Amino acid sequence: MLITAACSSDSGDSKAKAGDGGSAQQSAGSSTRPSASASPTVRPAAYKKLPDACVAVPKKTLTDLVPKGAKSAKKGSSDDPSTRASCAWSSLDNNGVDGSQFRWLNVSLLRFDSDASRGAADEQAHTYYSQQVKDAQSVDGAKNVKLVPLSGTGAEASAVRYDLKKKEGLFKQQTVVARVENVVVTLDYNGAGLAGEKTPDADDLTKAAEKAIKEVLASVSTANGGGSGQGSSGTSPSEPASKSPSKSPSKSPSKSPSSTASPSKSAAKKS
Repeated sequence: MLITAACSSDSGDSKAKAGDGGSAQQSAGSSTRPSASASPTVRPAAYKKLPDACVAVPKKTLTDLVPKGAKSAKKGSSDDPSTRASCAWSSLDNNGVDGSQFRWLNVSLLRFDSDASRGAADEQAHTYYSQQVKDAQSVDGAKNVKLVPLSGTGAEASAVRYDLKKKEGLFKQQTVVARVENVVVTLDYNGAGLAGEKTPDADDLTKAAEKAIKEVLASVSTANGGGSGQGSSGTSPSEPASKSPSKSPSKSPSKSPSSTASPSKSAAKKS
């Protein structure tokens, strides 16, 4: 009986010790288990809002670009004005038997927000900027396409020039795309001499469009509490974003005197 009791006592102690060791190991394991990793962060967007596209171009500049249409502004529809905005103007200067001078101007702005899945806002804007320039160079029916890099205009800017033959006449098209931080501005400006009027000079149209887009970039800075300059010039992101927003400004063709102007991603995308 004494031997049996002693054996039973030793067995119980061994089990207790083994149990204590298991509890200690579980406790140690719990204390060293890594916590859930923190969500990745991206640098915040520089600009939080957009200006009213219809007042982004000063009246004096509008008078130069669309002499007979400075008051013809048509604001584009948008489900979120802080993210996208656009406005268009058209001008027809009728010179009677000598013909007419036609001008059409469209300004579109798109702002990006930083997102963990899409990346930093300025990188998304860089990707969209590059696509806009590419689209402007591949318009159906475009002739004599020329890409002109622009300096001193936001973080990066380019002008795409081409000729577009339509039933009304030969149109000289200028599409200027510029990025400042996380905002991309696309300015479409075309002109034509109709019914015998002289075709406008492409160089003059490009200079006018470049001046106008600089003023639009300045309005972006002003809308966000900056000065009257072109806003922060920013730097071109070293790595472009992998994805751009699922939505982009709707496309519509450049406008002739016989049609109503509306915002577009690239003017004269369809002729």
